[in-house]
Amino acid sequence: MAGAKLDPIDRHILAELQADGRMTNVELAKRVGISAPPCLRRVRTLEEQGYIRGYHANIDARELGFEVEVFAMVRLSSQAESDLSAFEARCRAWPLVRECHMLNGEIDFILKCVAPDLSTFQNFLTGDLLKAAHVSNVKTSLVIRCAKDDPGVPFDVLEDRIARQA
Repeated sequence: MAGAKLDPIDRHILAELQADGRMTNVELAKRVGISAPPCLRRVRTLEEQGYIRGYHANIDARELGFEVEVFAMVRLSSQAESDLSAFEARCRAWPLVRECHMLNGEIDFILKCVAPDLSTFQNFLTGDLLKAAHVSNVKTSLVIRCAKDDPGVPFDVLEDRIARQA
């Protein structure tokens, strides 16, 4: 299990940074119970090893005028690796696509899209997404409201699992 390779202090550092990535190293060190210099070394190591991929602000899209959020379920006519990779690259280039996940089953990809209004999304759908190579079918669902949007992982579940395996 990958998470078990980290010691409890590293996991605590990750949990604290996930909850508040803006805290100072001094505050982080205090919260995890170590001094600041080793805390900073641990954070840098966690970054270098890929456990920490970046630091981001949680932006309220609606406050900025992005009133439309849509999930698009995409089926491709070809599941050849080159076609899947090409579609993923295309998704990375579309600004309205904020997330792109390849799935198994009836749907090949699910895309989370945001747009300032419905006509902007519709133009993207008909002008870009439906015209993309190997796209055979797209079903969309408009988000009415979001009940939960927790980033990251549930560290309490990880700690419980590690404790059961010890």
